Amino acid sequence: MKHGKKYKEAAKLVDRSVQYDTAEAIALVKKTATAKFDETVEVHIRTGCDGRHAEQQIRGAVVLPNGTGKSVKVLVFAKGDKLSEAEAAGADYVGGEELIPKIQNEGWLDFDVVVATPDMMGVVGRLGKVLGPKGLMPNPKAGTVTMDVTKAVNDIKAGKIEYRLDKANIIHVPVGKVSFDEAKLQENFDALMEAIVKAKPSALKGQYLRSITLTTTMGPGVKVNTARY
Repeated sequence: MKHGKKYKEAAKLVDRSVQYDTAEAIALVKKTATAKFDETVEVHIRTGCDGRHAEQQIRGAVVLPNGTGKSVKVLVFAKGDKLSEAEAAGADYVGGEELIPKIQNEGWLDFDVVVATPDMMGVVGRLGKVLGPKGLMPNPKAGTVTMDVTKAVNDIKAGKIEYRLDKANIIHVPVGKVSFDEAKLQENFDALMEAIVKAKPSALKGQYLRSITLTTTMGPGVKVNTARY
């Protein structure tokens, strides 16, 4: 992969052999962000889990105290009075069975998170092939299958993010924007790490957190010291 001049200059500021403490790492990723837009600050956590075993799977959600800096569009599948409850909570789209063909046949995907009440999961299940690969399928562990649609929508709008293992047993999550001050990024990072540490599978033998890397959308990776965790 070819990198541009700006990236190369930024990469010189990072010593790849060093694991920085969090505050230093956050300062460095802010310093090395050179894009003309407000880049997202991402955390990539390599775990010692083997996601092929159900008991070593990690999946959950955490509300970042300072949000992600991104406005999130929420679709709620519900029926009855839960429809008006979702609308009142600020959901961007609310509906039921009538939305299935729009998503399945017309390829409508103008939303970032899907919430469903448990009684709608039979309907939403029909969208598994569309929503599943995009990581949009509602899931009880992530708090997106629930009767409390008000709380679900409020949490998501406030900056709730989902975390899960990918096929390489790495967790990738946003923790804010480059425009956030360092204290806000630190608070978000700490909230995430607290949730990840708590989510450690009891079946796991050996090292849980193998490496933590902070990066921006276009910037170089900065290694974070895992000793604290």
